[in-house]
Amino acid sequence: MTESNEPNTVDLRLQFLHQRRSIRAFTHQAVSRTLLAQLLQAARAAPSGANLQPGKFIEVIGAARSALTDALMRNREELVEEREDYGYFPRPMPMQLRKRQVAAAQALYGALGIARDDAAGRDEQFARNFRFFDAPVALIATIDASFGEGGYMDLGMALHGLQLAASAVGMGSCAIGAMASHADTIREVLQLPADQHIVCGIALGWPDETAPVNRTRTSRLPLDVYLEQRSGPHDHLAAISARRPTNETNTQ
Repeated sequence: MTESNEPNTVDLRLQFLHQRRSIRAFTHQAVSRTLLAQLLQAARAAPSGANLQPGKFIEVIGAARSALTDALMRNREELVEEREDYGYFPRPMPMQLRKRQVAAAQALYGALGIARDDAAGRDEQFARNFRFFDAPVALIATIDASFGEGGYMDLGMALHGLQLAASAVGMGSCAIGAMASHADTIREVLQLPADQHIVCGIALGWPDETAPVNRTRTSRLPLDVYLEQRSGPHDHLAAISARRPTNETNTQ
């Protein structure tokens, strides 16, 4: 791609990336098998190290979906705690990250008109994670336990590709990290082998544009917060080079 002299040309081409948002309310319109296949094929176009293409998408339908939702809701009601297959948030959470987490929660519950002290309202909204937000398509993303951290990076790019593909055709999606907190239950209900790590759920369908929850907007960091530059030469690079061992054999 060559840079265009036309003003805002790049912005227009990238606009669909910025339009993607998490959708937590859907219409009842079905998603055709052909369209779902096209979206998943677009997701698998993501790059991966050595083209290993880690991860699977498990579509949960019919009685299996009902059974999974019932089991997850029961876990929540009974305060069942399970060991997650992978670490997610830093522990302890640094204050600057905690502020972002709080801001995201405020944006969500603010859009719904749920007050900070409305514990029941917040709990009811969180429980919708385990119903896949009543989306027509419910997916569970898994990865083979033998993969290291790099495999999760590759799967993450595929997940992002899936969400971008959905947004590009006018659909909506929401990645559901809460599923990872109930990995054993999900494996048991869906009869998945123990070596399949549960990464997240994905709700997928057509957005209900009238739902207040879909008016949730979260901000992104300004560029100068996450872009740094390093330039040289620097004296410390020469010092590091001088200390680096060589492959020469000592013959003395």
